[in-house]
Amino acid sequence: MLVAGASYGLGAVAFAVLALACQRSGNTEMRLQYPAAVTSVWALFAAGQAWLGTGMELVALLEMGRDLAWLWLLWQGVKRLRGGDTVESPGLTGLGQGLLLLGTVALTAQGIALLWPARLTGLLAYVLIPNLMAVFGMVLVEQFYRNTRPQERWGIKFLCLALGGMFAYDFYLYSEAMLFAGVSPDTWAARGAVNTLLVPLLWISLRRRPENQPLAISHRMAFHSVALVGAGIYLMLMAAAGYYLRIVGGDWGTVLQTVFLFGAIALLLATVFSGVARARLRVFLSKHFFHYRYDYREEWLRFTALLTAGDPGARVHERSLEAMAGLVESPAAALWMKQDDGHFRRTAHWNWSELNGQFASDHPFARFLESSHWVLDLHECEDQPELLGGAPPPAWLSGDPKAWLVIPLFWHDRLLGIMVLADSLGMVAFDWEVSDLLKTAAGQATAHLAQARAAEALTVARQFESFNRAAAFVVHDIKNLVAQLSLLLANAQRHKHKPEFQEDMLATIESSVARMNRMLIKLRDKPEAASSSEVILVELLDEVILSKSAFSLKPTLNILAPELRVRAEREKLTRVVGHIVQNAIEATPYTGKVGVTLNRSDNWAEIVVADTGAGMDDTFIRERLFRPFDSTKGTGMGIGAYECKSYIQELGGDIMVESTPGLGSRFTLHFPLIPPTAIN
Repeated sequence: MLVAGASYGLGAVAFAVLALACQRSGNTEMRLQYPAAVTSVWALFAAGQAWLGTGMELVALLEMGRDLAWLWLLWQGVKRLRGGDTVESPGLTGLGQGLLLLGTVALTAQGIALLWPARLTGLLAYVLIPNLMAVFGMVLVEQFYRNTRPQERWGIKFLCLALGGMFAYDFYLYSEAMLFAGVSPDTWAARGAVNTLLVPLLWISLRRRPENQPLAISHRMAFHSVALVGAGIYLMLMAAAGYYLRIVGGDWGTVLQTVFLFGAIALLLATVFSGVARARLRVFLSKHFFHYRYDYREEWLRFTALLTAGDPGARVHERSLEAMAGLVESPAAALWMKQDDGHFRRTAHWNWSELNGQFASDHPFARFLESSHWVLDLHECEDQPELLGGAPPPAWLSGDPKAWLVIPLFWHDRLLGIMVLADSLGMVAFDWEVSDLLKTAAGQATAHLAQARAAEALTVARQFESFNRAAAFVVHDIKNLVAQLSLLLANAQRHKHKPEFQEDMLATIESSVARMNRMLIKLRDKPEAASSSEVILVELLDEVILSKSAFSLKPTLNILAPELRVRAEREKLTRVVGHIVQNAIEATPYTGKVGVTLNRSDNWAEIVVADTGAGMDDTFIRERLFRPFDSTKGTGMGIGAYECKSYIQELGGDIMVESTPGLGSRFTLHFPLIPPTAIN
């Protein structure tokens, strides 16, 4: 009875899983989940009856429910197939009436057997009626299959095989019971396992329903399951062979068994870790057990994850090659990209250093790829050269026996490059599905490659921009120094004998030399982030006024708040304030005035540079004053005022301009003061 309990218990689990799979699939037409669930309950109680030895009447009642559930399913199938008839079929009506009558008789017989237990009533309820149900079930299976159109029978043949087998076994079981006046215990015990064997057929039939989306096994799970089952079967066979060697080997039997088993396990491990074996198993499973070769969701997730792995831009070429090669189990790949000179050169490779060469963008092979957009199988092209339309690949490519697929990479309908993949380890056949997948994946990979190239070009452009900007500021500073020294030289003819002029001249030259030395140091050394420090504004303004002493119009300095400190880069702030003062001097005739005032406004330091020069109108101030590379001076660079405003705002300050044409201008510079606690 233990065997019978295990047999029916296995059947209960199998049909429960089938019912859950049907429910998850959203099956609305076949409704397999209902009879599968009833069968699972029947098998569960049959297992309990086998273990406990009681409850046979309940099992018989549940068996009747199981049979009626499957008969109802088949009758619904036949009814749906004949639903297009304009006149109701007498045969269909008879099947329905027969099913109703059989159910009524079975239920009545069960009730009579329970109320008046006797040999005759038991034979009728528990043997004869179930046998009639089995016969009726086989008739319905035949009707269901025969009424299905031939082109649609592929979808229901496994269902008919499963249910036909179930009813045929029941017919055999109860016919034997009628002949020998009792149910065979062995035949009854095997019934649960026999029903379990029918579940895979029902599941396959469910998967073949085009309107359903059943619970599916992924390619990866199928691969690992088959690998594990295959390994288990292999080990069982090897163990049996080893046991045979031990029996027939005599004194050497144990030794032969040990050596044989060790060799078998070593062979199994070598096969498990073989890339070729794994690749061929994947191809075999995809080809024979799935509608499509690829699990597209899993492949796309893996492909995208590999493309975006690591730091942005790091090894993007190698990652793209590895991702593309993985789609077809290729062990190596290489990438050619179009360069600025119009030639395609190898940019990267993955496990394929020996394949190298180049070809021009006007090469016939390149023009063919750009016009056709085809993924090429080089082996096929070698057998059928006419496929290339007289545009053979370069000799270094066609001469490599490992070269298999050529994948063009397009960006905005222009050929950006090509990928070449080596022969597949799994002997993947190149067909429309592989071609479409590679084209789609190539578009994604090309986007990453184009983005990497654009990022590289942007980095170079920013480096040049930084260099050009630094050079422009250096040239601007040199221009100011040259103007200052030229003015000094012009005044030397008239004032060179005056001691005061000589002192101003030496101070100006010393300041100019110091500034040029600092510029040379910055150009020579690697640029580093400038460090801010505490700057005393009085000392800074004294230095600015001193540097303008060579001009005939000397600016005046008025200090209203002497102990003001700001945080800034001293040299750069000196240059900014000096530029505004020098512009004021240049815009004012020598008979005019230029004044610099230092004051405090709340928590702000305020430097005012006022002149009585030509002045500016509002339009010029608003649209041109602080625009880079826009100058009203013939030799000006147009970046001095731009640098002033940018650096003042960088410090958290602001610059305000008030000007009236013909009367002069007033520049007010605001800087945040260092808090007293920070000074302390």
